Amino acid sequence: MLQNDTALFPHSEFVEMLAALLSICCMLLLGFADDVLNLRWRHKLLLPTIASLPLLVVYYINFNSTTIIVPKPLRDIFGVSVNLGLLYYVYMGMLAVFCTNAINILAGINGLETGQSLIIAISILIFNLIELSGDCGQAHLFSLHFIIPFISVTFALLKYNWYPSEVFVGDTYCYFAGMTFAVVGILGHFSKTMLLFFLPQIFNFLYSIPQLFHFINCPRHRIPRLDKYGTLSPSYAECNNNNISPIGKMCLKVFSIFNIIHIEEKPDEIIKCNNLTLINLCLLKMGPTNEKTLTITLLIVQFVCSLFAFIIRYPLASLFYDV
Repeated sequence: MLQNDTALFPHSEFVEMLAALLSICCMLLLGFADDVLNLRWRHKLLLPTIASLPLLVVYYINFNSTTIIVPKPLRDIFGVSVNLGLLYYVYMGMLAVFCTNAINILAGINGLETGQSLIIAISILIFNLIELSGDCGQAHLFSLHFIIPFISVTFALLKYNWYPSEVFVGDTYCYFAGMTFAVVGILGHFSKTMLLFFLPQIFNFLYSIPQLFHFINCPRHRIPRLDKYGTLSPSYAECNNNNISPIGKMCLKVFSIFNIIHIEEKPDEIIKCNNLTLINLCLLKMGPTNEKTLTITLLIVQFVCSLFAFIIRYPLASLFYDV
């Protein structure tokens, strides 16, 4: 009887659960360490990569599926499918790094971290429920086991993190939320759809590249500036024009063409520009506003992008894939 029970035990699902919890706990530890020690950016890129290794190992043992379906317009060149091999694991590792840092980069005002995480999680919940009866129903059921408790705790946390905040979530929650999304995206087999729910975070990352990679000056904190009227205004960074790299100058020029940056030229070749975050960009377009209104505006952007993600995933996907 004991041998039969052992044979029926779902070892693969159990290992997936343990690997997912291990990765999430590792990121909780990193978030706490970052809050206490103010880790450098290179550590924030290295440690999520290490934390994602249990996920990748379990994915390799249980699935090892690295084949992607090629969109219809490109099938004459690449065929119906392409096996990416090791590159697919590199992509999943980079996804874990991106998710854990994306929430942390788009943060700094009351309610934003928990609010955007809650909208993303609810979007994932709806997507899982839609796909539950499909071919990958078991994988989406696995995702639901993590997303439903995550939504519950985040909703409770949002109540105390909303403006005026009684609780500050810090990097600990940001990394916890990001790795939770990476876990369900990788082991739930919808990592590409996951990125659709991160459209504001992707834009924020691309917009922040000149500062994140130090093509132009990047201060330690890029949160908005609180003015004497109690409203928030864009914060600015100053740098010497001679010290800006050619790539940085090109980025500033491109941003100026699209009118998504404010640049002031000061004496002695000093250039002053707004810090390159979506938060400061919204303030640049809206003008000075209070913190609660800014948070609501950014959460509306997140909500609209989630709706757009579902449009891409279902009506538009049929134009490129056989769905």
